[in-house]
Amino acid sequence: MSVDAVDSAVLAVLAAVAPVLRQSGDRWYLFGAQAVIVWGRPRLSADVDITVAIAGPPGDFVAAASHAGFDLRVSDWRDFVARTRVLPLLHRATQMPLDVVLAGPGLEEEFLERAVVIDLAGMKVPVITPEDLIVTKLLAGRPKDVEDVRGVLVERLERLDLARVRSLLRLLEETLSRGDLTPEFEKLLAGARDS
Repeated sequence: MSVDAVDSAVLAVLAAVAPVLRQSGDRWYLFGAQAVIVWGRPRLSADVDITVAIAGPPGDFVAAASHAGFDLRVSDWRDFVARTRVLPLLHRATQMPLDVVLAGPGLEEEFLERAVVIDLAGMKVPVITPEDLIVTKLLAGRPKDVEDVRGVLVERLERLDLARVRSLLRLLEETLSRGDLTPEFEKLLAGARDS
């Protein structure tokens, strides 16, 4: 794991939001670039992404986050959340964005159940599994996401549950009528094995 590469501003954001999450009983996990740093290779990122199964009304979460040092980055947050399922916050002390994705049923529930608790500078943080991270990154499909997958594969190849990755990719391909996820994964896997 590359937990030593996690930026101090990221740790400050996580330390500030953790009591909000504990207080409301929310289940959550860290994903995105910060999870890539944990499971793969260090990379630059200007934000923190978490997925949260909010136990109460979103307004209560927003009020608690505000009290904990976060501001909303959009004025009409209720409409924004309804359209995107993302609550965009800004940590006042570090000026680092925190994107809170509201977990939906299905795959994100599975990701919540499988999240792995990692010690980041003495803080216990649930992090999306490397297998689930690979799937989310392949689904996003941007060049930086593909590079993230490559980094996770190279760093963790011998410890990955490749059957789980393949199973999730097939499920997504069937659900979304896509056929590109598994071939892309196999290509990246072959490249990681050759490196």
